[in-house]
Amino acid sequence: MSYLVLDLGTTDPIQLRFAIRTTPIAAAWVERMSIRDAWPLDDPERFYNFDSVEQQIIRAETYIRTCIDTINSYQYIIDRPFTSIRDQDCLNYLHHMFETYHGLLDQQTHDFWIRAPKSVQTALAELNIAVHRCESVGYANPRLVCTWFGMPKIHKLDPNIAKQYGSMTVPFGTVYLNYVEIGKTLEDLAYDQDQYIGDDAFQPWQHYSADFVIPFFDIDNSKKLPVMEKYLQQHQDFFLARGIENVYNIHAMPLRYPVADLQDTRSKENLIKLIAQRQHVTRVSIE
Repeated sequence: MSYLVLDLGTTDPIQLRFAIRTTPIAAAWVERMSIRDAWPLDDPERFYNFDSVEQQIIRAETYIRTCIDTINSYQYIIDRPFTSIRDQDCLNYLHHMFETYHGLLDQQTHDFWIRAPKSVQTALAELNIAVHRCESVGYANPRLVCTWFGMPKIHKLDPNIAKQYGSMTVPFGTVYLNYVEIGKTLEDLAYDQDQYIGDDAFQPWQHYSADFVIPFFDIDNSKKLPVMEKYLQQHQDFFLARGIENVYNIHAMPLRYPVADLQDTRSKENLIKLIAQRQHVTRVSIE
């Protein structure tokens, strides 16, 4: 049995162990994990919803304003002022700007990206993370995300394997693949009520990398299907042109792809409290 092992906290650290599943998707993820050290961990503090709402708001607003200021100090491309984390249309606009100037997955060909200094490229890449942090504020769904900056996303999930091993339900503490496309799934578009819909905006979940998410809550995405179906019908022509008739198409379903399961005897409540006090990833390993 192989394990994903995480050390959390810079002082009085704790260790979490996750038993890696024996599935084709888990094996593909382990292969990506085996070479991840060639790239830096994006942000060792990508913990969501472990703090009070007030702390989350301050952190999210500071982060997104810093990204915008860094980008605009080089070239004033974001001409719509940031309003608040509750303004979803503003967040959709900022995500659209990220998609436009960053470029599609591993296709950073926009003149702005090519000319921009490294600090601005980083701020533009982090604008995506900042938007998602804003969108997460206030939800009672704590989770941890680990991504590796610059790691190529060149491998695709086989659609048949994705449908066989993907799940709309994920239990507390289960590690699953992180969405790595530049864009949004139908699930994201529907819940954001995003009107910046287009070929760049809609990107079904196809690629994977070493990047992963750990929800410290139970997921049941079947409850999202009615909202997604309504959005799909509102934009029926767009999705039909891409071969998607309903939410049960593999490119539309809100699937998650589990790769490992938490091995811990502590209560969920106690574990969340312990993690909340140690919101820093100090080590990631496969053993």
